[in-house]
Amino acid sequence: MTTRLQIGSGPETIRVLKAALVDGLLPDTYVSAGSLVHMEAVSGGLATAADEDSPLPVSASMVNPAGLAGLLAEHAYVYRLKTRKSDTGDPEMFEDEVTPPRDILSSVLAGKTWPGVPPLRGIIGAPVLRRDGTLLQRPGYDPATGLYLASKVALPPVPDEPTPEQVNEARTFLLGRFLRDFPWASAADRANYVALLATPILRHFTRSLTPFALIDATMPSSGKTILTAGPGMLYGQRVMTWAYSDEELRKSITAVLAEQVGVVIWDNLAEGSVIDSAVLAQLVTSGVWSDRQLGASRNIATVNDRLWMATGNNLQVGGDMASRTVRVHLDPDMPRPELRDQTGFGIPHLDQWITDPANQLTVLWHLLVLVLDWTRQGAPRVTGLSMRQFTPWAQALGGFLAHHGIDGFLTNAADIREIDEDETRWRAFLTCWQDRHGGRAMTAAELRQDGEPMHLGSDVNDPWDGQFITTHKGRLPNPLQLGRLLTGQAGRWRGDHVIRAGKNDRGDRSVFWVERHEG
Repeated sequence: MTTRLQIGSGPETIRVLKAALVDGLLPDTYVSAGSLVHMEAVSGGLATAADEDSPLPVSASMVNPAGLAGLLAEHAYVYRLKTRKSDTGDPEMFEDEVTPPRDILSSVLAGKTWPGVPPLRGIIGAPVLRRDGTLLQRPGYDPATGLYLASKVALPPVPDEPTPEQVNEARTFLLGRFLRDFPWASAADRANYVALLATPILRHFTRSLTPFALIDATMPSSGKTILTAGPGMLYGQRVMTWAYSDEELRKSITAVLAEQVGVVIWDNLAEGSVIDSAVLAQLVTSGVWSDRQLGASRNIATVNDRLWMATGNNLQVGGDMASRTVRVHLDPDMPRPELRDQTGFGIPHLDQWITDPANQLTVLWHLLVLVLDWTRQGAPRVTGLSMRQFTPWAQALGGFLAHHGIDGFLTNAADIREIDEDETRWRAFLTCWQDRHGGRAMTAAELRQDGEPMHLGSDVNDPWDGQFITTHKGRLPNPLQLGRLLTGQAGRWRGDHVIRAGKNDRGDRSVFWVERHEG
C-alpha cells in the first residue's frame, strides 16, 4: 500500500518528509557517514573475463534531491489539498499530487542526524564471518553488522557445522583440483594464496588490517591473473592500471574506494617494476582512508575494507612495502607455459572456468565449509606468528591453515627481503663501504668524494663498482643529499651492516661509519 503524505507550506513539507524518512518510508534506505543512501540493483551487468572489472550487482547511491523526488514518486503519494469550484459553484477540496520543490528536498536531506535509520557500514559480495563467529549468509541487510550482502553468486545455505565428509570434500576440491596445477614456487606460495582467498570472509571476524598481496611469476602465462580472479570474482573486483606517481596513485585509490568491490587489482605491472610507494604503505596500514573528494573541496573518510593486490613478472618491493607485503610466486620453469598440455589438469582452462557463476559458487561453498569447520573447533590461532600491524590477521589465518594441514604460511618472508630493491641497494652499499674504509668515521662530503669515479686517461675506474647509493632518480647524491640519506638510515640494519652517526672531534660536523654484526 502506497504511503499517503499530505504536505503544505515549505516548513510543514520539510517536517513531514523528514519524519516519513526517519520512520522508514523508503525501503532499502540507510545512513552512511551522516547521509542517506539507497540500495538499488545495477542494470546491464555482463559476464566478464578474469582480467576485467567484476562489480557487485547492487550500488549504494547517496540520495540527492533528484533521487529523492524519484523515490517519493515510486513509494509515496505526496499531495496538497486545494480548493476549486464545484458544479454548484460552491468551493470543494481536492487532492493535488505534487513533487516537492528542489530547494525543499535539499533542505530535507541537509541534516546529518537520522535517528532510527539503520547504519550501512559496507557492501559485501560474499558471506562473511561475524565477530561472534556466526556466518552472515542471508542476502540483504544484516542489522548485527550493518553490512549488506549482495551476493555475486546465489549460494545455498552453508551448514553451521559441516560434516566430516563435507570438510574432506572441500579440502580435496580446493587443494586437489582448484589449486593443484599452479606452478607454485614453494609451499609458502600456495599457503599464502589460500589465506588471501579466505581473507575477505574473515576480515570482519579478525578485526585486523590486511597486508598488500603481490602475485608475480618468472614468466608470462603462469596463472597470475587466474589467481587474482579467484577472490576478485567471488567478492567483486576492480582492475586498474598501476600509477607510477604517488599523486596519481592517491587519486585512483580514493576513486576506487567509492565503488562497491571487495578486491582491487593493479594488473600486469611492467616486468621488474619496483613497488615503492609511501601512499600504498599508508593505505595498507590504515583502517580508514582520508583524502580530498575528487572534484570537490571537502575531505572524505572511507573505511579501508578491500583486499589490495598487484600482479606482474619478477616484481620488486621497496621502502616500507617489504614488511607489509604477502608474496605469492609462480615459477613454471619452462619456456612457453601457455603451451602446457591441460588434458591432465584438475580443471582444464581454469581462466575460462572461473568466470562461470556456477563454478564460482562451487569455490565459495567449499571455502566457507573450511572456515566454519575451523570456527566450530574454536577458531584456533597461531600465537607465535608476528607480522607488524598485521599480526592478528597472520595469527588467525595461520590457525585456519594449520587446522586444515596447509603448511608453509609466510615462510617465504626471506624471499620478500630478497626482492626488496631498497634493501638490496643499501646492503650492497654498506658492504662496499666497510670493505673500503672499515669502521672509519667520515663526513658525507668525504664519502661522496670517495664515490667519484676516477678518470685515468681514456679509462674510467669506479672504485665502488656501481654500488654507491643513489637518489630515487638514480643519480649520485651531492654531499647534502647524501648526508640526509645517511641520517635517515642511521641505526637501521641492512643485512649484517648498520650505519652509525655522531659528531667529529670538534663537534661541528656530522660523521658516519659502518658497523658489522659479528655472529
